[in-house]
Amino acid sequence: MSKLTKDFIESGAYRTALANAEEHPLWTSAELDASLQSTLKLQPERGPVWLFAYGSLLWNPLLDFVRGERGMLHGWHRSFCIRLVIGRGTAEVPGRMLALEAGGVTSGVAYQLRQDCIYEDLSVIWAREMIGGVYRPTWTRVELENGDIVHAIAFVANELHALYEEDSTVAAISSPIMKAAGPLGDNIDYVLRLEASLSQHGLHDPYISELAKAVSADECTGNSK
Repeated sequence: MSKLTKDFIESGAYRTALANAEEHPLWTSAELDASLQSTLKLQPERGPVWLFAYGSLLWNPLLDFVRGERGMLHGWHRSFCIRLVIGRGTAEVPGRMLALEAGGVTSGVAYQLRQDCIYEDLSVIWAREMIGGVYRPTWTRVELENGDIVHAIAFVANELHALYEEDSTVAAISSPIMKAAGPLGDNIDYVLRLEASLSQHGLHDPYISELAKAVSADECTGNSK
């Protein structure tokens, strides 16, 4: 299992580890850069650039950020709506990957990026998150705990992507998650790590708690295979 680090991504090893699924072609460096550039140009107003973390960025941000603040993202909810064929799954035994879908609310952490290395830091994030184009980087309004509103980039589901799945209910996704694994580890480990990280940040998501309970119960009863 490979550890997801900044060096792992920048060296190209991350791309090599994921470049074995015909169903999930990877974006080129030019495509990644164009996406990042266009996203930065759409920043709603001048000021600090923020990034909203709701999944693995919570425990492994790979960012040299100024500060991280808990916040609420209104209008979006967590959803394991991406069929996972790389990373923690394969085309033969796909799992599910987390994204945001419209509606509801999501608690997470907003990171304020350092002004002097925004492009460098976001280039790593883009290589990590946008490698297959399953997300739409979107400027969102996040309400911090002190009541301040900041504009933050969030990676929401690209519903036009071939790997998008409409049914992301716990009943539909728990079995695939239990079975899937890949070069970055087991799919179930991501779910359990996410639940633990939310708790460590003083956050809670009923959907994630229900899913973690479901996959843990399946594991205990031997229904993972």
